Amino acid sequence: MKLSLPLVDRGPLVAVIRLNGAIGTGGRAQLNDEAMAPIIEKAFKRGKPKAVALVINSPGGSPVQSSLIAARIRRLAEEKAIPVHAFVEDVAASGGYWLAASADDIWVDDSSIVGSIGVISAGFGAHVLLARQGVERRVYTAGKSKSMLDPFLPEKEEDVKRLKSLLDQMHETFTAYIKSRRGDRLADRQDLFTGEFWLGARAVELGLVDGVGHVVPKLKALYGDKVRFARYGKKRGLFQRFGATMAQDAIDTIEERAAFARFGL
Repeated sequence: MKLSLPLVDRGPLVAVIRLNGAIGTGGRAQLNDEAMAPIIEKAFKRGKPKAVALVINSPGGSPVQSSLIAARIRRLAEEKAIPVHAFVEDVAASGGYWLAASADDIWVDDSSIVGSIGVISAGFGAHVLLARQGVERRVYTAGKSKSMLDPFLPEKEEDVKRLKSLLDQMHETFTAYIKSRRGDRLADRQDLFTGEFWLGARAVELGLVDGVGHVVPKLKALYGDKVRFARYGKKRGLFQRFGATMAQDAIDTIEERAAFARFGL
């Protein structure tokens, strides 16, 4: 005798991807396309999710890696017709905001830091120190620009001009992406793209984000009280968990903390 069991309504599934840390390919940078690709792909495919939520806490970093991760999210969202919601914790600034803008809507805490739509390049100059120590810098190149911005040589005006041109081009790309994603939700203000950043409540007024809301209550409001969550994020390797890279981790931690410290965090 064959028994038929009643169907159980398990509720819609939402995949929750944590995007935490600095963006880049080296050091302690937690977020880059190579590392995040399998996590993001799995989140969009496993269990046929009703939606994908991005939980973001990032001060930014590499514009290229920001673009690659955001592009992957948009491609999967469009291929599978899955809505994407972003939730900002402490900060989504610079590249972190680039990631947030890949979502269809962005939700923040009142005190979240959002924005910093700009590009920065920082370095150091040590030629005076070398001269004081009696050290002579010798550089030989084929191609006059191969030693551009060498920190051990005096700064050249033409090098700085070239660098600023590159930064302007990156900034234009960043600005165009935000405008394409946020559209007429953005306030008509040029200072949105000066590198300035704002707290969450003000960011709502400026159209940088869509409202104040936290991940669980907002997703329940959107998908019902029976909504289920599948959480995805980058895991630390075995050697990292047991402190095998203690010295390098200490240096990398300082670098990442410096990135967050720019926003008072």
